[in-house]
Amino acid sequence: MKKALGIVLLLFFICLLTALLTDRFLTGYNIENLIRRSALFGIISIGAAFVIMTSGIDLSIGSMVCIAGCSLPWLLSTQGWPVSGALLAVLGLSAGIGLFHGLLVTKLRIQPFVVTLCGLLLYRGAARGLTRDQTQGFGTSYETLRKLATGKISLPFFDGFAIPAPCFFLLAVAAIAGVFLNYTIYGRYLLALGRNEQAAQYSGIDTARMTLLAYGVCGFLGGLGGVLFVLDVNSAQPADFGNFYELYAIAAAVLGGCSLRGGEGTILGVVVGAAVMQVLRNSITLLGVPTQLEFAIIGAVILVGVIADEVVKRLAARQREEWRNRLGP
Repeated sequence: MKKALGIVLLLFFICLLTALLTDRFLTGYNIENLIRRSALFGIISIGAAFVIMTSGIDLSIGSMVCIAGCSLPWLLSTQGWPVSGALLAVLGLSAGIGLFHGLLVTKLRIQPFVVTLCGLLLYRGAARGLTRDQTQGFGTSYETLRKLATGKISLPFFDGFAIPAPCFFLLAVAAIAGVFLNYTIYGRYLLALGRNEQAAQYSGIDTARMTLLAYGVCGFLGGLGGVLFVLDVNSAQPADFGNFYELYAIAAAVLGGCSLRGGEGTILGVVVGAAVMQVLRNSITLLGVPTQLEFAIIGAVILVGVIADEVVKRLAARQREEWRNRLGP
């Protein structure tokens, strides 16, 4: 909880500042939209966090979102697949892609950066070739299915505000991930792998299996995110669907306390980090900041947040060292 306190305070500060500068921020519609977008990005950010905790990286998340998001309407509308079969195929493909990455990293010892960079290009190219670069949509034929992403539960005492359906998907994913990392031996194995792979191997941990698990989870959540994203917007253009999503996911994980050196991170921090990214984008829009500056502002805020977190960690470590010296041997 202490690790997530800094990012929670950052989120509170951004929300407070935006609310003071514009009265459109705290409207029911805007808050509902923020929660929905934060939930969608939170799901893929948790997948990125699993890989980062092993000291790896996955640059192909945006392309996995693209191929999953384009494949689902293509299978349903063009190929005539049943809904259950199409969903299983898309999610199975996404998990398989993640496991494939893990195999390349563990068996061939290829750097994760190289493996997933190639995947970033490969899967988007495959999506564009599969669909012949045509926009894929559901039309009005799958309104019941789309409620997985567009449905909402109204609250009786808050007019104009409802809890979006993706929020419940995020809660389920976050709960499972949190229990796995904090209350199972395999979660400890995963963090131990990130801290020191060689030491983990000497301790008897099957590091290859844990790496496969991390990349498999990342792939599956990337596919789940892709499905929910395309159901939310009702269509996908393979040329740009999911562009830069991997950067938002990685940034949310790092902001949430995941060290790129591996072995650190909390699910709560990652979820709040995803919310910070979306609140920043929303604030830029509401305040009328030129959209050309969006990435510059987001990058600056992330950099400041990471620097502040690192400074706080170093000061805390120095203080602990001083206390040890005072107490003596």
